[in-house]
Amino acid sequence: MMTHKIRNCIVGLALASLTFTAAHGAQIKTQAREAIMIEAATGAVLFEQNADQSMPPSSMSKLMTVYLTFERLRDGNILLDDEFEVSERVWRKWRLQGSTMFLKAGQKVTVHDLLLGVIVQSGNDACAVLAEGMAGSEEVFVEWSNEKAAELGMKDSHFANVNGWPDESHYMTARDLATLSQRIVTEFPEYYPMFKEKKFTFNDISQTNRNPLLYSM
Repeated sequence: MMTHKIRNCIVGLALASLTFTAAHGAQIKTQAREAIMIEAATGAVLFEQNADQSMPPSSMSKLMTVYLTFERLRDGNILLDDEFEVSERVWRKWRLQGSTMFLKAGQKVTVHDLLLGVIVQSGNDACAVLAEGMAGSEEVFVEWSNEKAAELGMKDSHFANVNGWPDESHYMTARDLATLSQRIVTEFPEYYPMFKEKKFTFNDISQTNRNPLLYSM
């Protein structure tokens, strides 16, 4: 789950209009073992705690799948209304593994709906369908993820899958997560509003967004 499973890390993206000094940041206290807060427009660090400590990122890894999808949309390689088919392999592998969009084998799903299935529903299956649809396989998409991480300067991260399923060779740091989050916010303003959606219904199944911040404003 993209936000429900944030147990060890808090990645804060302060709004550009927010005035927040280093002195304020020094007063922040958190029980999180790894944490960082940055100012989204500039990348300035406002607060950090063990920000370079490797950790299992769980579903926060899905931000890389989202980033790569947004990038291909921006570059015109795919369109929001393009459809990707749910392969038998993806259906069998992910239908009972963690959070799901409840996709069906052979079903054709638009990129738009798959993105909401990832962002709102945290669907492991949705990530895999996007990966296969764009790269041909999850394995190739993982290679893309590691190449992009290096390009973005995420030097302490390594991806082993497309959705953050537990794996010893799959890890990130709070600082790298902040870097990735900032790039999503600043590079893709036209798609970023997807993150504010509180509910998404697919296959007649409604699921609410797991981001608690959406319900505290």
